[in-house]
Amino acid sequence: MGLHRKNAFAAGVALVALSGCLRTLNLRQYPNNEALYGAGVEQLRERKWDFAVQIFEKLTLELPARDTLLPLSHFHLAAAYAGRGEHLLAAQSYARLAESFATDTLADDALYRAGREYQEMWRKPVLDPLYGGEAASTFELVLGLYPDSEFADSARRQLAVLQEWFATKDYESGMHYLRRKAWDSAIIYMRDVVTKYPETARSRDAYLRLAQAYEAIRYKDDKADVCKTLREKYPADPEVASTCGPVPPRPVVPGDR
Repeated sequence: MGLHRKNAFAAGVALVALSGCLRTLNLRQYPNNEALYGAGVEQLRERKWDFAVQIFEKLTLELPARDTLLPLSHFHLAAAYAGRGEHLLAAQSYARLAESFATDTLADDALYRAGREYQEMWRKPVLDPLYGGEAASTFELVLGLYPDSEFADSARRQLAVLQEWFATKDYESGMHYLRRKAWDSAIIYMRDVVTKYPETARSRDAYLRLAQAYEAIRYKDDKADVCKTLREKYPADPEVASTCGPVPPRPVVPGDR
């Protein structure tokens, strides 16, 4: 190895060693847990997520169960994970706080944030909705356990967003089969949308696609039922009128005037 390459290699090794040192904090320099906690808060303030994680991991493991700093340390640890983009660890840490300290003033905040961290991991409706389901369950838990929480309205709003995404995912799956004229599979997915997510914007679209599918396979009665619902829910919608046609005349009943 030439001298230039040797020097470059040595410099690289030194840089790696230095960066490793910089990512490790000497926790023994703090005389007690209160001082360590204060240092952790400062690391969070400065967005030094790695150091904050080191500090609050240590505190969550070593603080006595009744120490008032323990739930705060769990909360800050979750925030540090979130700062590093580790959303699953953040969600789990927030949820652990809410489970272990259910009556603490931070519990509802932590549970709501857990839901938001799960939600961060479902980035598009077409992707696997596993973490979307975790988020929805967590928001429902916020509403069930803390109905008067300041986070209750936000939890409801996020649930509504998730419902739209769930509906969109099923709708797009139905469209996949509709384009291929796999009518039965398309109908299953579209009926899931209108049944499970009736208040979403996708519900209207799914009803229209159901009418289209029933027309294609000549299920006249089923199409008539869907069109009846469409006319009731969207009476002035031009696409409904185009898909379903004019309102059928009311049958004449003997004795009516």
